[in-house]
Amino acid sequence: MAAPEATAAAQGTNATAQETIGRAGTAMVEFSRVSKIYQAGAPAVENLSLSVDKGKITVFVGPSGCGKTTSLRMINRMVEPTSGTITVGGRDVASIPAPELRRSMGYVMQQSGLLPHRTVVDNIATVLRLNKVPRAAARKRALELLETVGLPAGMARRYPNQLSGGQQQRVGVARALAADPPVLLMDEPFSAVDPVVRAELQAELLRLQRELAKTIIFVTHDIDEATLLGDKVAVFATGGRVAQYAPPEEILRAPVDDFVANFVGRDRGFRHLSFSPGTDVPLHRAPTFLMDDAGRNQAAASAAWALAVDGDGHPLGWLPPGASGLEIVPGGSLFHPGDSLRNALDAALSSPSGQGVAVDADGRVAGLVQAPEVLAAIDAAREGRS
Repeated sequence: MAAPEATAAAQGTNATAQETIGRAGTAMVEFSRVSKIYQAGAPAVENLSLSVDKGKITVFVGPSGCGKTTSLRMINRMVEPTSGTITVGGRDVASIPAPELRRSMGYVMQQSGLLPHRTVVDNIATVLRLNKVPRAAARKRALELLETVGLPAGMARRYPNQLSGGQQQRVGVARALAADPPVLLMDEPFSAVDPVVRAELQAELLRLQRELAKTIIFVTHDIDEATLLGDKVAVFATGGRVAQYAPPEEILRAPVDDFVANFVGRDRGFRHLSFSPGTDVPLHRAPTFLMDDAGRNQAAASAAWALAVDGDGHPLGWLPPGASGLEIVPGGSLFHPGDSLRNALDAALSSPSGQGVAVDADGRVAGLVQAPEVLAAIDAAREGRS
């Protein structure tokens, strides 16, 4: 977090809007009977009434063309509503000059939107400079934020085209946080990166939220991303209406209509396991052998599946029964004790041996989880909820 003097400098001439927004009660953003109708006549958003909780992540999710991005952009007046009222921190956004309003909020878009001719540090400092913060103070704050979003200080002098897609998105998040805004708008920010980087960015966002407790409104078309990130999820239906607005667990457990049920998908019961901890799943001793560049260090083939590990105890894969040498089969996903039942079941089902590999905080093998025992834990969790 920034020092108090850095935060004050970051606010600069934009302090009035941010101070007003920062004094919000439980609800930070309120939509009251908001509609947006374009010239074609069909509503992009229809009669939207919705409250966004302060200090929480609210996700707008739905198919393409359902009005979720339009709703997000009406908050900072990138799109003007046709009717209705939007308040932020109790103040009607229509009463705030649009440039001032936008500088009072963070905004992260799909392609990061970095200025190609500016270095990373100057990109992050953009809003601060617009708020008349002195160059030295703005760059100092930008360097602090590089560390906050998990990037090394050595990247400060690079240009956007010298960064990977994931690194560019981290810089975009840092820029959005530079002026310490109480509200952060995120428009499908992770959809343009590969699945591995996307998972890393999602985990990073959750880490930042635990530290900063911003009011975040996040747009996605991915229900998995919505249920992972959202404290509450608004499912938008075609025609710009909200079909259901509830905590993600409730949406997965009890969709209100066929549209939500179909959008969530037939495997919503599997997704719902994400909200049940796997702490009661037993761990069994793993039959392991050391694997090195020369091959396995035991001559005889095993009669059962055996887990290959490196010298530090990290899993490398499975050796099938009767196999020898370097015939290693990839081991599927990993389970960290304390993860959800969904992760435990996925580890067991994705493993070629039918046994999921559990690892400790350092990535070393801690034991094995077995599918029948995970299913028994799922039954016990279901009985506990009933």
